[in-house]
Order: sequence, then C-alpha cells, then structure tokens
Amino acid sequence: MTILSLQSFVAGKWIGPAGPSKKLKSAISGEVIAELGSAGLDFAEMAEHARKVGAPALRKLTFHERAARLKALAQYLNERRDPLYELSYDTGATKADSVIDIDGGIGTLFVYASKGRRELPDEVLYVDGPVEQLGKTGAFVGQHVATSLQGVAVHINAFNFPVWGMLEKLAPTLLAGVPAIVKPASATAWLAEAAFRMIVESGILPDGAVQFVAGDTGDLLDRLAGQDVVSFTGSAATASMLRANPNILRNSVRFVAEQDSLNASILGPDAAPGTPEFDSFVREVHREMTAKAGQKCTAIRRIIVPLKHRDAVVEAVTERLAKTVIGDPRDEKTRMGALASLAQREDVLEKAALIETEARKVFGGEPVLNGADAERGAFVSPMLFQLDDPDAADKAHSVEAFGPVSTVMGYRDLAHALALANRGKGSLVASVFTHDPAVAREAVLEAGAFHGRLYLADRDTGKEATGHGSPLPHLVHGGPGRAGGGEEMGGIRGVLHYMQRTAVQASPDLLTGVTRRWVKGARTIEGDAHPFRLRFGELEIGRTIRTASRTVTLADIEHFAEFTGDNFYAHMDEEAAKANPFFPGRVAHGYLILSFAAGLFVDPAPGPVLANYGLDNLRFMKPVSPGDTLSVQLTAKEKTRRNDEYGEVRWDVAVTNQDGEQVAGYELLTMNAM
Repeated sequence: MTILSLQSFVAGKWIGPAGPSKKLKSAISGEVIAELGSAGLDFAEMAEHARKVGAPALRKLTFHERAARLKALAQYLNERRDPLYELSYDTGATKADSVIDIDGGIGTLFVYASKGRRELPDEVLYVDGPVEQLGKTGAFVGQHVATSLQGVAVHINAFNFPVWGMLEKLAPTLLAGVPAIVKPASATAWLAEAAFRMIVESGILPDGAVQFVAGDTGDLLDRLAGQDVVSFTGSAATASMLRANPNILRNSVRFVAEQDSLNASILGPDAAPGTPEFDSFVREVHREMTAKAGQKCTAIRRIIVPLKHRDAVVEAVTERLAKTVIGDPRDEKTRMGALASLAQREDVLEKAALIETEARKVFGGEPVLNGADAERGAFVSPMLFQLDDPDAADKAHSVEAFGPVSTVMGYRDLAHALALANRGKGSLVASVFTHDPAVAREAVLEAGAFHGRLYLADRDTGKEATGHGSPLPHLVHGGPGRAGGGEEMGGIRGVLHYMQRTAVQASPDLLTGVTRRWVKGARTIEGDAHPFRLRFGELEIGRTIRTASRTVTLADIEHFAEFTGDNFYAHMDEEAAKANPFFPGRVAHGYLILSFAAGLFVDPAPGPVLANYGLDNLRFMKPVSPGDTLSVQLTAKEKTRRNDEYGEVRWDVAVTNQDGEQVAGYELLTMNAM
C-alpha cells in the first residue's frame, strides 16, 4: 500500500514533510496510510505572503466578484467528489457520513456565493445600518461601515469534518476579502489535504488567498497581530491553551472558538408515545448517536424526557440501536463506521466509564462488526446510559464522550427539563420536540441564553427539517460558555467577523463619497436627460429629477375608491375622518399618492429601465387633503447587483406638497440595462 506523504502549501509552493514525520493510520484497518510533518516550515513567510500578496488581491475584488469565485470553486469541487469519498472511508465514515462532510462543505460554498450576490453590494465596502443624523439640520451625519481586515485568518480545524470544517470557515473568510492559512487536525488530514489540493489546482483563487499546514502550527500564532484572526474548532482544553498565547493576548488577536458541547434534546411534555413528535424524537436520537459514529460537535449527548415516558424512550431507542449494523463503511449494509482513530476510541471509552460511575448502561458492549477487524479498527458500540437522579449528577452534565454515547434522564415538568438542558453551561444546540407553541416559546425564553441554536421540531416541519445536528450556513453555528463563546457562519454575520466595523462621521457629501450611496442632504446632479434614459453604466449616484406638480381633487379620491374598492372611511366620510386624530378630514389614499408620484416621475418610452420590481421603506409622513399639490424628487441612491445584461438601481423618492413638506418617501428598485 502506498503511504501518502502529505504536503504543506506555503507561499505558492508545495513542501513535503521534513524531519520527523507523524504516521497516520486508517480508522478501519489500522494500517499506516499517510505521514505528515511541518518541521522547517517558514511560518513568518506564510503570514507575510498572506498579508502582502493574498490580502491585497482579495481586497481588489468586490463582494460580487469574490462570490463568483466561491461559486466557481463549489462547482469545481462538486465535479470531483468521488476521490474524496474514497479517501473518506479510512476516516471511519460511511458514504452517508461523507455526504454530510463533503457535500455539506461544498453546499456551504454555494450558499455563501448566493448570499454574497444577493445580500452584499457590488463593492468592497459594506454599509451597516441606516444613516444617523447627528445634528438638527442634517449637515452632520454618521454611518457604520465595515472594511476587510488587512491580516490573515488562521483556521485550526477538527478531525471529525475535514472537508466541511475547512470550507465552512473559508467561505465567509474569503467573501470578506481575507486570506486564510488552513491547519487541519492530523488524524484525518489526508482528506483535508486532498480537498485543499483541488482548491489550488482549480486556479480560481488569487495567489496567496489560501495556504495549508500539514502538521503542527509551530510559531505561527506568535506571528499574528491585531489585524489577524484565529478560528478554532476542537476541545475546550486546546482552545484555552491557544487563547492564552501571550502574543494573542498582547495584540488582541480575534479568537473564535467552537469547542465542547453537552447538547441536549428534550421530548416535550405533550409528545407522548404514539404522537408524531415522539416517533421523530426517537429517530433523531438514534441518528445523532450513530451518524459519524457520534463524532459531531452537535450530537445529542443528553436525552431529556418526561419521567413517565422514560422507559418507553429507552425501549424505543435501544431497539433501533440493536438493529444498527457496525463495520467497514465501504460495505453498503454498514450504518455506523469507526471512530477516527484508536486514540479517539480510548478517549471515548474513558469518558464513557466516567459517565457510568453515576448512570446505568442500558445498551452497549463489544460491537458485532460487519466485515471489519475489531482489534485493528477504531470501532465501538453505541452506548446508552440511564440516569435516575439527574439533579444530583455531575458527569452527565460535564463529561463529553465524543462518540456514540448518550444519557437518558427524566424530568418532572418543563421548567425542570430546561434547567437540566442549561446545566450543560453553554451548548451549540438543543432541540425540543413539541407540537405546543407555548412549550416552544418557554424553551426559547428559558434556554435561549445557554444555546447557540434551538431546533424546535414537530409534525409540521416534515421532510424539510434538517435535524438537530445540522448547522446551516444561513444560521449561527457556535454557542456561549462551555461551547466556546464564538460564532461561525450565520449568513452575512459570519462575513463580518472578518471585517472591521467603523463609525464614520461626516457631511452628507463626504459620506456619499465614502459609501457610494447617496445620503439625503448631499449634492445632487441634474441634467437635460431624464435619469430613466441613462443606462446602468452611465447613471451617476445623486442624479436627480424634480418633477412637475399635480393637484389632488376630491373627484380623484372618490374615483380611486370606486376603482380599487378601498372605501375606508378616512377617504369617504368627512365627519368620521375629522373624528380621527390623524386626519383633518377626508384624505387621499396612500396608494393614490404613490400612483400619482409614479405618473409624475416615470418616463414612458422604452429605454434602459427594464422593470420596476418593488419598493422599500415606504412611509406616509403627512396626510394629503383635496386641493393639495404634489411633486416628486427622484434621486439615484445606489447601484447594487449587476450582471452582463442589467443592474439594480435603488432610487430615493421624496413626495412633497405645495408647502415643501414631505408627505411620503420610499426607495424604488429598478432593473436598468447595462
């Protein structure tokens, strides 16, 4: 058998192990399949290459251009998954486990590519929140913006998801415009190295955007400064050691940790045997105990059930565990593979023994294997414990056996159940299986502060539900306290972790220049041509038209009411309208005002404006009475998404009356031809 010599990727060059190397063994056969070592690597060179080469190249790209690279990379990897599946078997993963890891990681790239195009501007600067008026006249305003950090992100990943763990960190980091140095866990590094090699071979990312360490990080953390970020996934002990690095403390290096978690799943008081929620709960517990052989940071470690249903839960779960085929993951009959290594197996057995000092084992023993060697492979049986006194227990709420190990405990009432869940002292996720909205709300109010994610499951979520143990790129992955106090993913929130939020205070003109988004009070540009006659590339931010005026008559209001069927009394009954504190008498419909405004500013001939597809932030500031005269100022506020054919333009629309008072305002969205 050929032993893979894993290489590091440093400053654009692949470098093999130098000096003593570490031997990596198959989780299935125990054979040495790879070696790695990082002795002799120049970590100072890696950090400088990222800062001087990778960072400037990424920052030159807009969010949309970075998103396009992520999409292309996802497509490239998606076409080359089969070799990764084959390498994944020796990590102990079944094909289903590998799909979670490999396809899940690629899917995360796709999601961030999509979000980057839809939710971020075609810009290098992110505008965060609304403009704040800081003075009476609007001549002095404030705005939060976010810009790319000018350092490097060091990603230290765990062994259980060598592909997903790498890609879920890379996606928001690269979208933020920050280069990364990836350090996978050694136990499964051959799979991470193979996926990373594909990334490099694709040629999609700029030089210096990514580097790879096969082995230890040496003095890399000592090379970091205030513009750098460390994102770590692993044990709480290792996280504490890394956080305490004097250089990280001295330079206030951002440190994101996702670590140990005693995740709980609660069977709601309404979810009795025979209900859909009970059946879903049992299936989910079984899946979370056996998927990836329980080696998921989100796996269910504590099973919290009504005391009266505890025996029924134990019986149902053990019945499913007894039918679970354990063995060689290459065999299609196998449903649970091995732990990642023999060392991991010893750690799991040691932790399970601690739990057994206060809980009774109701399932588990020597595994019966399907086509595998129990001595050479890192196999264990699922282990289910029953805890009779969860209030007096300590180990069940503090010891994480990172494998197919879980403990059932009974609760008296919902308050007791949530208190038990919170005894994990901070978890990545808790799930509650209930069909009662009141139970769901109480769970959020009482347990939300202790959990990064709450998965509320009932019969209505159906097949769309992703499950207790599935972090999604759209939502936050992380948790307080014991879970590390960090956040990963969470959609665009994850991108902002690699950016600096800065408060900018300026005049409207200067702020418009900074953000390339027109700010009310800034100079406008008027010209002979109607703004709607300008193509996307020709249109300047601040381009304005001030329209002619139109007087609203009582006949207009009555005709609009008859035509639309909107006969609300404020438009049709003078006395009733006067009795309303908001109206002086009969007033125009809000949507009549919008319609008249469009009639004033729309240029009717075919041209660059292809479609009006919506409006945002609509407000009616002042009633419009019969006899009032309206006019409109339309200003190009922002140019956002674009492709080769058209781009999105956001317009500021201000509708005023004869006294210059604004009666309505909104943002109009159009698609303009390039």
